Amino acid sequence: MSDLSYTAAVVLGIVEGLTEYLPVSSTGHLTVAEKLLGLQVDDPAVTAYTAIIQLGAIAATVLYFFRDIVRLLVAWVRGLASAEARRHHDYALAWAVIVGSVPVGVVGFLGKDLVSGPLRSLWVVAVALILWSGVMVVAERVHARRAATSGERGEGDVTVRDGLLIGLVQCFSLVPGVSRSGATISAGLLRGLDRVTATRLSFFMAIPALTAAGLYEAASTDLSALGKGQMAVGIVIAFVVALASIAWLLRFVAHHTLTWFVGYRIAAGVVIAALLLAGTVTAT
Repeated sequence: MSDLSYTAAVVLGIVEGLTEYLPVSSTGHLTVAEKLLGLQVDDPAVTAYTAIIQLGAIAATVLYFFRDIVRLLVAWVRGLASAEARRHHDYALAWAVIVGSVPVGVVGFLGKDLVSGPLRSLWVVAVALILWSGVMVVAERVHARRAATSGERGEGDVTVRDGLLIGLVQCFSLVPGVSRSGATISAGLLRGLDRVTATRLSFFMAIPALTAAGLYEAASTDLSALGKGQMAVGIVIAFVVALASIAWLLRFVAHHTLTWFVGYRIAAGVVIAALLLAGTVTAT
């Protein structure tokens, strides 16, 4: 991994920043990009690099939602000490984010060898891209019917139960090709949340989940093998691109459904499967 070029670091940073929050699977796209760059996708160093450059995307999230994060932290701390403060919806929202972040952390830690090993396969990416597209379509249809009959719930209506259930669905995103945002936003829609609220909640839940993954890899991996300069470049590029991606996605979901991404996901899955069947690329 020390031979990773700066050009490759830039490419991976762009892919990470662009796809981390779009419902198209950043891990799936990074796996494809790494394969095209001639990297061994199931190499522990490659897996670690993928997780560490996510810190750039997380930094972008923290910057973009800084005021919201401070607001939720203040509401949570106040709620711990005051019964009156616990009645504020921000207190419940803060707990929803906290509780929803636990399942993926536990499952990710216990299944680390599976996630970084056998699941790092282009066959897994191709199948997951296609199959989870069906879940996204179902989520949008259920959401549309529910919104027409009983309306949508906004950010002030988010409950701890919402956070837990969305957090459980987030565990599916450990499979490359599913997409963490695709999983969490779909779960939010199925819970009756409006699309913008579901998307914002997805961003909030990304912060602890991806930060933990990145820091764990940084602490457990020999960073000298990654190329410190290349790693820094990847993080910075991911930060800049992710910042633009966050702003764009929030504007997009305010007026469009997730099904706009389904065609791309299915096409990408079919192309990857075709290349694998033709022997043009190998799965790992």
